Amino acid sequence: QVQLVESGGGLVQAGGSLRLSCAASGSIFDISSMGWYRQAPGKQREMVATITTPGSTNYADSVNGRFTISRDNAKNTVYLQMNSLKPEDTAVYYCNAKLRMSRTSAYRDYWGLGTQVTVSS
Repeated sequence: QVQLVESGGGLVQAGGSLRLSCAASGSIFDISSMGWYRQAPGKQREMVATITTPGSTNYADSVNGRFTISRDNAKNTVYLQMNSLKPEDTAVYYCNAKLRMSRTSAYRDYWGLGTQVTVSS
């Protein structure tokens, strides 16, 4: 099985910073991409940032220039550095990994349980 474990959420004032981490473990053959998604109360889950194994990144317009995603491929770990946080960034942040468990299996999405980020005004 595969587990994704997030850490680093919390409460911060507007303008502050937080760093999220997510480590994937278990029966992993390889990982295509990892990323962060978020879901605020009453809203749909949305993509925040993704990064492929070679290092290509993609950001939501709302966080571009404030958030930075990075990855340690050797540790199957992805990070999200969040700066200049705004109250509208408040949400549960979920880690995602698109991975396969063997050479012949298909890539599938795996999710962490989420970590709460709260930004006070």
